[in-house]
Formats: sequence, C-alpha cells, structure tokens
Amino acid sequence: MTSPWNGHGPRITRRRLVGLTGLAALGATTGCGGGDGGGGGEGAAALRFSWWGNADRAAATQRAIDAFQAANPGTTVAGEWADFTGYFDRLATNVAANDAPDVITLGGAYPREYGDRGALLDLSEVADVLRLDRIDAAALSNGEFSGVQYGVPTGVNTYCLVVNPVLFEQTGTALPDDATWTWEDFERIAAELSAATPEGTYGAVDPTTADALDLFSRQRGEGLYTEDGGLAISAATLEEWWTTTLRMSGEGATPPASLTTELLADAAPEQTLMGRGLAGMMLGWSNTLPALRAASGQPLQLLRAPGESVEQPGMWLQASQLYSISSRTEHPEEAARLVDFLVNTPEAGRIVKADRGIPTNPDVLEAVLPEFDDDQRAQAEFIARVTPVVGDALVIGPVGSTETRGVVERLNADVLFGRTDPAAAAEAFREQVGQAIGA
Repeated sequence: MTSPWNGHGPRITRRRLVGLTGLAALGATTGCGGGDGGGGGEGAAALRFSWWGNADRAAATQRAIDAFQAANPGTTVAGEWADFTGYFDRLATNVAANDAPDVITLGGAYPREYGDRGALLDLSEVADVLRLDRIDAAALSNGEFSGVQYGVPTGVNTYCLVVNPVLFEQTGTALPDDATWTWEDFERIAAELSAATPEGTYGAVDPTTADALDLFSRQRGEGLYTEDGGLAISAATLEEWWTTTLRMSGEGATPPASLTTELLADAAPEQTLMGRGLAGMMLGWSNTLPALRAASGQPLQLLRAPGESVEQPGMWLQASQLYSISSRTEHPEEAARLVDFLVNTPEAGRIVKADRGIPTNPDVLEAVLPEFDDDQRAQAEFIARVTPVVGDALVIGPVGSTETRGVVERLNADVLFGRTDPAAAAEAFREQVGQAIGA
C-alpha cells in the first residue's frame, strides 16, 4: 500500500470502509452535499478539498490553495485533512451522509469502490476544464474503471527497496546489485547485517504487506487480482512468501513477531525501524524517501526490489494518489478547475514538488526539477532509471479489496507468532480475500 504518512501508492487501504454499502443510493447526480451551497455572492463557489497527511503536507497544500484562489477570484477552498488512520473512516462517514468534500484525495482501490457506487464524478463531464492530455498514460489508468475516468494522478512513484548504506558500510557488507539480486540474496544479506550490528538493529524490516505480495506474485506471472475482479495470487506463492519471512524472523534477519506487530500501531516515519536508523533494508514506496531520510538523519537510498528480471518484472509505476470529484458537488466546473490547477500548472508544482509523487505532467516536471532538493531529485532520478524496466500497469483491486490489508496483517501475525503455518495462512488468505471481493 502506499505509505500512510506520505503519499503513496498504489493500494491505499484501511481496516474497514465504514458505511460504504450505503453509497449505492447516492446515484451519480449532483445534490445537496459537497459544500455549503455557495460563497459570498452570485457566481461564487465554496469548495471543500480533502486529503491525508501530516502538518508539512497541510502547509504546502494550503499554499497551493491560496495560489489557486488568487488565480480564481470568487472561488474559495476549505481544506480538510487528517492522518491516514482516520482519513478514510471520516471520508466514508461523510460520503454515506451525503456530505462529501467536492475534491477528494483517494488511492489504491478506493476510486473503484466509490466510483462503482456512484459517489464520484465521471471526469469526461468536465473535460473542457480538466485537461488530461499531458498526464502520463500509465498513471492515468490507475483512475479509470469500467471505462470511466474517476481520478487524476497527483504524481507517480513505485514500490521498491529503501536501504541504509551507512549500516552496510559499518558492517563491511556490499550493497546488492539491484539488477541481478534475488530474494535468496535479500535473505542472506539481511541475516549478515543483523549478525554484524548491535542488538535491536535488523538487516531488514519484516517485508510482508499487500503491496509486497503483489510485487512478489507479479514476478511469478500472477499479481493479486485478475482484470475481471478475481483473485490471481496462488496458494503456492503465498506459502513460499510466508515460509521465507518466517525463517527470516526466526534467524533474526528481521524483527521478532512482537516488534513487527507493535510497529503496525504507529507507522509514522520517525517510529519505523528505518526512520530510527535500526534497519538496513525496507520495502516501501519511493516517495517515502524524504521523510525517512529526515527521521533517520541517514543518506538512505532507493534500489530495485529483489527478484526483478527482464522476463518477469514485478515492480510497477503507480499514481501516488488520485484527485477525484464528488458526483454530488454543486460546483463541478470549479472543482475540476482546482484539480487542473494542482496537476497541470508549474505554479502548483513548485509548491507541492514531490510530496505527492513525481509530477506526471512532463511540462510541470521540467519546470519543477531545477527546484528539487536532493531528496526529491533522488526520487525523480530513481523513477527515470526504473521506468524502462518495470512491469505492466498494476491491476487495481476490485470492490472489497480494501479489506486485503487487514487480512494480510492478521495472517502475518498468526504466522510469525506460530499460531498457524504458511500453508494454512495461504489458504486462509485466498478464502478471506476471495470472500471480500466476491470471487
């Protein structure tokens, strides 16, 4: 999933999409929700714009909002933000109550979840205002479902490996050749790092996430989901994964089960093992780099994931987040104008920079690149390096797939604590996720 504290990625999920089943009644028409019904006079529009993140993101976003309002007199924008944990719960409640923000930040499977229930605007209805012709096609496809464009990418990133070269240097361990290394190499290097560092420092963070399973299974020609909304990952692949990660935990290459599960409670960068300088490797999203570097004070680097090959790459380019518009907004054109400003103007690009991924409009990227700091430039250079060798576009999860994250976390804890074995966890995953998506 994309990281909760930056902007992310591809499969933004949460434990339960409260109230979503009531969205079908909303239809695809405009109505009484989505704002306060207007601003301070004839032709005025008052918009609400929601996103998740931290205070730094909120401050930058407010500067972009101020710039938009200056360029669009008569339109006011009220920002609404929360941390990742509470954002989707609050959004689901608001949407079910016909009180959705006009412009909504989404990610992963959420555009499909909301779009299929009529809660999002078909962006073809505002095509004369919201320009999509300069947006990267692969990233743009992340917001299209059933032939309808429901979201516009805020930027692009990729799921990859974050490494701390200082720990490698201190232990005399060579950084891997990320064009050739395997998962066996990953396990070996993690064990070597753990053995050569003080107690409490680990070669790798436990790698198990829904995104990691997607990557691992894509390398085996599968992926998590099929194009028609079914389950693609095999029990054999899941068993292989959990057999490896259980062995790594047992040999100390990754943390013990108690620490791995404890870390789930607070995924803020400064609380992660990588952010605290206590891990050599961690699978994650490329746009986590600045926050992790700032938290750790270390010159962290990005590498291709283990097991990538020319024949069957698992990595993919993904919209970090998506801007969508409520189908019930009273101001669709003004909302579309806000989204267009955010993704298509160098002015907004210079404010937001790489906070929501590397800009997908090449004109914006060209204008912003000279102003990138070292962290942002490292992301942009990594994206440019891997773009020619990543795999096909990701198959976004169907309705119900937002439950996958919770399933993975529960089963991973069961495996690591020895409550179930990898084979049984694999079957349970397929059963529980299959039920969630109706497969």
